[in-house]
Amino acid sequence: DVQLVESGGGSVQAGGSLTLSCTYDYERRCMGWFREAPGKQREAVATISRAGATTYATSVEGRFTISKDSAKNTLYLLMNSLKPSDSAKYYCAADSTSECSVARAMRIFFSYWGQGTQVTVS
Repeated sequence: DVQLVESGGGSVQAGGSLTLSCTYDYERRCMGWFREAPGKQREAVATISRAGATTYATSVEGRFTISKDSAKNTLYLLMNSLKPSDSAKYYCAADSTSECSVARAMRIFFSYWGQGTQVTVS
């Protein structure tokens, strides 16, 4: 099984930045970041394909950047201009789907998940 371990969460003031990291033992076709806030549906935040193509949720586009370092088996999510509405538990996930997009990620359940890391914006 693919092992995914997130790190980098924490508390930050509105307007601040955080970078989340996710180490994985095997890179699948599609890697992504999701978030889930209490009482809300899990949301696909950003995805990145093996080739490096990225997609973003409208709510974060222009503020968040997903990237990966395949040599280090690490996925990143750089979050700028954070808002209180960004507060959630963030999950790294991976799947072998060939259609790698947030739209697809909202329609299927990714196969592999990390344990999540909490982000709180006040």
